[in-house]
Amino acid sequence: MKKKFWENKNVLVTGCSGFLGSYVTKILIGLGANVTGLVRDFTPKSNIYNDKELKMNIVSGSLEDLPLLERALGEYEIDTVFHLAAQAIVGVSNRNPISTFNANIAGTYNVLEACRRSPLIKSIIIASSDKAYGDQEELPYIETMPLQGSHPYDVSKSCADLIAQAYFKTYDLPVCITRCGNLFGGGDLNFNRIVPQTIQSILNNEAPIIRSDGTFIRDYIYVEDAALAYILLSEKMDELQLYGEAFNFSNEVQLTVLDLVHKILELMESDLKPAILNQGNHEIKNQYLSAKKAKDVLGWKPQYTIEEGLEKTIDWYKTSSENIS
Repeated sequence: MKKKFWENKNVLVTGCSGFLGSYVTKILIGLGANVTGLVRDFTPKSNIYNDKELKMNIVSGSLEDLPLLERALGEYEIDTVFHLAAQAIVGVSNRNPISTFNANIAGTYNVLEACRRSPLIKSIIIASSDKAYGDQEELPYIETMPLQGSHPYDVSKSCADLIAQAYFKTYDLPVCITRCGNLFGGGDLNFNRIVPQTIQSILNNEAPIIRSDGTFIRDYIYVEDAALAYILLSEKMDELQLYGEAFNFSNEVQLTVLDLVHKILELMESDLKPAILNQGNHEIKNQYLSAKKAKDVLGWKPQYTIEEGLEKTIDWYKTSSENIS
């Protein structure tokens, strides 16, 4: 990371109190950026509030409020945007598709439209997902594949991704798009996700629950690797003229859900056996990414192996269990 690049740079992070957003925000503040965060709901257990030394601006409101976004960009003289806020839980999306579409699709075009109307904007990172690719005949996913989500969450990310591309192609908006696999790490408070759910179950001496049959293959990337990747891409956008491009970020290790749970059980030295419910539906069987473009163009590589990331994650939940239970 280039500390000089970020010193006194005015940055907006949507979803700054979220799982990924809290890591991106802390790194940017550490690099000397002037960070303004958009927060919809106050979540006191968020990572972002655990550090009393963080100095940042907070704008309270939602992505659906275009005038609020325009005001925030103008009043805080923002030139760089990380759009990370989203409804990111697949199960919630299946139960509540309209709220997911409002947050992920309307929220994205509102951020982009507010940026289009702001004369100071120089860099926008839009967080998409491996889910945007949908079901493909060949794997791993590469950036040139069509975006063809089928279920509510996947479709919302396909749409947001395409809308970001449209704003670049039509208005020359300085946009880049990130597509990551499943993030994991300390501070993830969505305990229906497999990593925090498994760790919490083991800490409570309960059998970890696998909702699917355990054979679904996924990418898992440690959250600090993802946060650093987003920041690196923002640094490189102008230097390498990458506007309008998308980048996959992955450690390129494919794991079944059952493999992942067994890794966590082993690292936590637990003899518990997972309970396999075999209830997974409306999800793609296998999803994983190629990060070749990010490695070749950006010189990016993950700093943590899956095992190293899991060890750091387990340590976080062990030391934070009293505060998050």
